[in-house]
Amino acid sequence: MIVQTQTTSFKAQLYEGVHNLLTDSLYIALYTANANLNESTTVYSTSNEITGTGYAAGGKLITGVTVQSDGYTAYVSFANPTWNPAAFTTRCALIYNVSKGNKSIAVLDFGSDKTCNSTFVITLPSNTASSALIRSSN
Repeated sequence: MIVQTQTTSFKAQLYEGVHNLLTDSLYIALYTANANLNESTTVYSTSNEITGTGYAAGGKLITGVTVQSDGYTAYVSFANPTWNPAAFTTRCALIYNVSKGNKSIAVLDFGSDKTCNSTFVITLPSNTASSALIRSSN
């Protein structure tokens, strides 16, 4: 089952000071519809990870990471991950922290299989306090 969410382990690890999202190496890996990714996912796994032209196991380094706040909500911004060239089919993704033993951060559910034959771009939610993928409020 695929559930779009921040993982439970990530939420706890933020308070434990495990992750430094500004300096750690964050990656995004792509998976098939058979993946079992949800709030209970704790680490990156190769199980049901996609294969295809332009995609390497482990996924891609996430760039453009910033942490912002509107005074009430802290949120994290990323650049939209892009694979080019790309020829594959994917259903979901896992953002994880390579610097911290591949610990999970968040699951993205694309809602259905996405097939590409040239360029694949994950358009992340707007980088605002109300819609950013990773955010925390008082």
